[in-house]
Amino acid sequence: MSSVSNQSSAFEALSVSFDKIAVHLDFPISELQKQQLINYVLLIDKWNKAYNLTSVRDPQDMLIKHIFDSIVVSPYLEGEHFADVGTGPGLPGIPLAIMNPDKRFLLIDSLGKRIRFIKQSLYELKISNVEALQTRVEDVDLEQPLDGVLSRAFASLKDMLHWCQDLTDENGLFLALKGQVNQLELDEIPTGFTVVDCVNLAVPNLQGDRHLIKVKKTK
Repeated sequence: MSSVSNQSSAFEALSVSFDKIAVHLDFPISELQKQQLINYVLLIDKWNKAYNLTSVRDPQDMLIKHIFDSIVVSPYLEGEHFADVGTGPGLPGIPLAIMNPDKRFLLIDSLGKRIRFIKQSLYELKISNVEALQTRVEDVDLEQPLDGVLSRAFASLKDMLHWCQDLTDENGLFLALKGQVNQLELDEIPTGFTVVDCVNLAVPNLQGDRHLIKVKKTK
């Protein structure tokens, strides 16, 4: 069987699974968005063999643990310009950029291989609202404060807020994707920040808790 046939079969299998999972969401996904999200999974799977981008090896698991785990945050994005810090292979930034073509995303990671993968993915998926930046997040210098700073499996809340504090102002939100809410971690939030909400995220077919912790600078 040719590689094209293999790719087509893999896409079809993921497409069936995607449709079954997506019916549990309370927001729509267009056919183009679905195609881009599935093709992004296939790109992760292809590059993962050489670049070790994620410990999740099965594309079906990637669909749940990476794609749907990311896009459930989409309804909570307030504003137009966001950073995804410690983005890894582009999570949650790329799925959220696909779901929100009217918003802009800055994806930051310190590892060159991850940024190379992200740039290739943006090219192949024809995504134009994402910029990828290879640097340490604490070295980022922005002309304008962002509307939101996203973090998924990047660092503790304390470290995230310390490293990312200059990326937004008191009008912006820090959005941390977490599993279980750790009260000790919340208690360690530095002075000058306050938790404004903790949202229980319903990720279809995902075992375990997922939460979105919203933090603002204190005015």
